[in-house]
Amino acid sequence: MPTTLRTDSTHPDFIDLVKLLDADLARRDGEEHAFYAQFNTIDRIKHAVMAYENEQPAACGAIKEYDSDTVEIKRMYTLPRWRGKGLATVVLAELERWAAELSYQRCVLETGKKQPEAIELYKKNGYVVIPNYGQYAGVENSVCFEKRLKAPYQA
Repeated sequence: MPTTLRTDSTHPDFIDLVKLLDADLARRDGEEHAFYAQFNTIDRIKHAVMAYENEQPAACGAIKEYDSDTVEIKRMYTLPRWRGKGLATVVLAELERWAAELSYQRCVLETGKKQPEAIELYKKNGYVVIPNYGQYAGVENSVCFEKRLKAPYQA
């Protein structure tokens, strides 16, 4: 059973997984990687989630404010040996809960067409394709998604 930790972008396990993510994306995106990399720095991320299996870092993700009602899902990554076990869904659900607790109403994200497993993850978790937004408008390799959030349960 995975455990999760809410943290920020200074956490060493988050930094280590993001380095592996960047290496994977550089391989997949080739010459286009530099374009995407400029939008994926982690120096100002206040809300990151780590997933652990057997107390070992296995997956991560983050949210960053996009506008006053919206967060952008960033830096989603699962170590190859843990893929297909639902860890990305665990991280994504925790990010959505956190965003709702912070009073955001929706999540948006961008992923690449060369990441079919990511596209499937987001579709499976209720995200719908939207027109490419912001810096991704007109970018052929990008696919953008959104999901409306439910307000957190108040006891």
